[in-house]
Amino acid sequence: MDAPVLKPSPVAQQRIGKTGVLIVNLGTPDSPSVPDVRKYLREFLMDGRVIDIPYPQRYLLVNGIIAPFRAPKSAKVYREVWTENGSPLKYYGEVVEQELQRELGDDYVVKLAMRYQNPSIGAGLSAFQQLGLTDIIVIPFFPQYASATTGSVYQKVMEVVADWQIIPRIEFVNSFLDHPKFIEGFVQRARPYLEAESFDHFLFSYHGLPERQIRKGDITGRVCKLGDCCASLTAMNQYCYRAQCFETTRLLVRALGIPEGKYTTTFQSRLGKDPWIQPYTEDVVKELGEKGVKSVLAFSPAFVADCLETTIEVGEEYKELFEKHGGHRWQLVESLNDSPLWIELLVDLVKKAT
Repeated sequence: MDAPVLKPSPVAQQRIGKTGVLIVNLGTPDSPSVPDVRKYLREFLMDGRVIDIPYPQRYLLVNGIIAPFRAPKSAKVYREVWTENGSPLKYYGEVVEQELQRELGDDYVVKLAMRYQNPSIGAGLSAFQQLGLTDIIVIPFFPQYASATTGSVYQKVMEVVADWQIIPRIEFVNSFLDHPKFIEGFVQRARPYLEAESFDHFLFSYHGLPERQIRKGDITGRVCKLGDCCASLTAMNQYCYRAQCFETTRLLVRALGIPEGKYTTTFQSRLGKDPWIQPYTEDVVKELGEKGVKSVLAFSPAFVADCLETTIEVGEEYKELFEKHGGHRWQLVESLNDSPLWIELLVDLVKKAT
């Protein structure tokens, strides 16, 4: 006699209770004071996925050189970007948290977290645990996947829940660079500038990474050449950060109708002497000015919220560099921040993962 086929009950097929949604950005100091900035830098740079060298060397480098000497300089820059609402990156995160909660309704609990500093990933997950939530969706706020960003968030979440007696079902969002609302969000941000004037060139500047981190991602050892291999996104390089950045540019260029030869993809924020992925933003900015390019519309599509790297580095420092080398007009396109399309995109990601 055949064994009876057991079918799950309708109740078992449905999720019981609410779903936790953890939205995670990189992080920010608690204040622009030197001690708080130093504390932030230490936590950030001691992450083995950020500075991927052996722990003893990393400890000496961060605590003996970078944090002590860089903190005062960084604190000065953080004071420039700080607003009456505090850190813009955290402020926009809090607004998005509220708006996303409103859009998702009572079946979800949305919590903002930072990979480094506050509010912490541990605090957000603990809140879910206290509510007895057994379904959690984690959305790192990084459009393109990188081990140092999205990968680090994954690792931290798993470290936190590893000690729980009941480990919940967790869904991770890997990337969203090709989501139509992500692309349209930046198009909408750029439209007022494009309607007001024409630009000679368009620059798409992404946060940089050491070349060695990109090569580590190629476990075959045969695909990554840090060159033309990033000219298209394929099954073999789909998790390559550099390839994903070039794909983001292609999607934005197509949506904006920018002709070939009038745009460049670059990488910023180098740290240390080791080679980072190229071309370097600062080198391209100099070349554009020296070649007679007079106006540039700049994008920072690796960031969904304006912060030090967008407002100060791209918006001000590269502007000064461009003008120093002969350029006249430099305009930064704002990040998605708390735009309606960004909220809609997040709702789509949550619904897809639910």
